[in-house]
Amino acid sequence: MAKNQGKGKSGNKRARRGLTLGMSIAGVLVVAAAIGWFAYRASADLPGEKFADLGNEHIQAASDPHTPYNSEPPTSGPHLPYIAPWGIHTRPIPNELQVHNLEDGGVMVQYNCECPELVEKLRAIVRKYDKQVILAPYPTMKSRISLTAWTRQDTFEELDEKRIVRFIDAYRGIDHHKR
Repeated sequence: MAKNQGKGKSGNKRARRGLTLGMSIAGVLVVAAAIGWFAYRASADLPGEKFADLGNEHIQAASDPHTPYNSEPPTSGPHLPYIAPWGIHTRPIPNELQVHNLEDGGVMVQYNCECPELVEKLRAIVRKYDKQVILAPYPTMKSRISLTAWTRQDTFEELDEKRIVRFIDAYRGIDHHKR
């Protein structure tokens, strides 16, 4: 009889191990699903429209022939080997120059209007950032206001400070150099 009790205990240990293993696997699956759901939500909640990454090839002059950009203003692609100064500009910045700023973690805030009141409000927003944000006119774009970061763009017609700050805070400082 002692032998039968030994087998019974051994069978119980195996059953407990199987149950423990099954619970461990279920726990891992639940955690993985939760992480996946939160990662999906985080990416789904990112501001702006996503554009295909056109790479980060350097060109020597803005006039050098290169692949056309897939957005206006551009969000990635061929660019000059130096950046425009961060801050407020009163003249348009060539596409090939601003793309390098985006690669370096910058955000472009651009406008297309003769609208001194709007520009002053945009200046006040941009002044809050010591680097990696540029305000500049972009006279050929279709929208009145455009925000660009690497592979991201948001365009709109009326000032929305919360929307602008959310975009800047989401993308400013993210380096996009290929490693």
